[in-house]
Amino acid sequence: MKAWRGAVCSGDAVEEKKMVKSELAVAFPPTFSVSEIKNKQRRHFMFMKLKQEKRKQKMQLRKKRRKEREALGDKAPPKEVPKTIENQRVYDETTVDPEDEEIAFDEGTDEFSAYFNGLTNPKVLITTSDRPRGRTVRFCEQLATVIPNAHVYYRRGLALKRIIPQCVARNFTYLMVINEDRQVPNGMVLCHLPNGPTAHFKVSSVRLRKEMKRRGKNPTEHYPEVILNNFTTRLGHTIGRLFAALFPQEPHFVGRQVATFHNQRDFIFFRFHRYIFKNEKKVGIQELGPRFTLKLRSLQKGTFDSKYGEYEWVMKRHEMEACRRKFQL
Repeated sequence: MKAWRGAVCSGDAVEEKKMVKSELAVAFPPTFSVSEIKNKQRRHFMFMKLKQEKRKQKMQLRKKRRKEREALGDKAPPKEVPKTIENQRVYDETTVDPEDEEIAFDEGTDEFSAYFNGLTNPKVLITTSDRPRGRTVRFCEQLATVIPNAHVYYRRGLALKRIIPQCVARNFTYLMVINEDRQVPNGMVLCHLPNGPTAHFKVSSVRLRKEMKRRGKNPTEHYPEVILNNFTTRLGHTIGRLFAALFPQEPHFVGRQVATFHNQRDFIFFRFHRYIFKNEKKVGIQELGPRFTLKLRSLQKGTFDSKYGEYEWVMKRHEMEACRRKFQL
C-alpha cells in the first residue's frame, strides 16, 4: 500500500510539473534564432525557409492592398512613397537651376561652348596603357563603334604629354585613355582638347558584346541620341557636358540608337540601346553593348598634367563618403 501511494504521489507531482511547464511556455514563448543552429546545412535551409515565408507574406499583403484599392476606386488613398537613399538625399548648395543667369553665362564661356555653338565637330582618339591585353583592346574597339568619329591607336610607349600636342595638331577634340589592371579595364582618362578639362574615372563592371545575353545586332554608323540623366550639381553638370561633347549634336533618328549616361548615387552607368516600334503604342528596346560603370576620381583644369596640374575636384573617400545620403554629382 505504501509503495502504491508513493507511486500515486510521484505521478501527481509529474503532472503538476508538466502543467507548470505548459503555463510557462504559454506565458513566455522561447525565442528562436537561426544563428543558434550549429549545423551549417540545416542553418542555411532554415534561413532560406524563413526568407521564403517572409516573401509570401509580403506578396499576400500586396495583393490584399491591391484588392482594397480596386474596391475603393477613386476614393482610395494615395500610394505611399517608399523611403530610399536617393529621395532622402541631402540638399547640395551647388544644385544647378537651368534658369539661373550665372549658369547660362558660364555655359556660354566654358571649354565646351564651341561645341554647343556648332563651331567644332567631335573627333575622338582612343588609346590604352602600355602593352594592353586582348580584353582591353576589344573594349576600345567596341567603344569606337559607339562613339562616332572615334579612332583607335596603340600607345607604343609614348607619354600623354607628347600625345596631346599631336592630337591638337590633327584636330582631335578628345583623348580617351583606357587603363587596365590584371588584364581587365579599370580606369579611364577623358581629356577635352585643346583646353581641357581632364576627368579621371574608375571603370568597373565591363561587359563586352559577346558576354551579354539577348543583345541586338552590332550598331550601325548612324549618330546616336544621347541621354544624360540625374546630373544635378555644378560638378555633375560639367561631367554631363563632358560626355555630351563626345557625340555629334545632330543624331540620325533613322538608326534608332541611344547612348545613355545614368547617374545614380555618384555611379555613372553607361548603356547603349536600339529601340524598335512594335506598334503605335508599344516600343521595345534591345541592348547593343558594351556596358560599363564609371566612378569619378578627379577633375583637372586644362589638359592632362599629373605633376603640375590644378585640380578642381578630387575624390576623398573618408570625408565625402561619411554620409551615405550626400552625393557629389
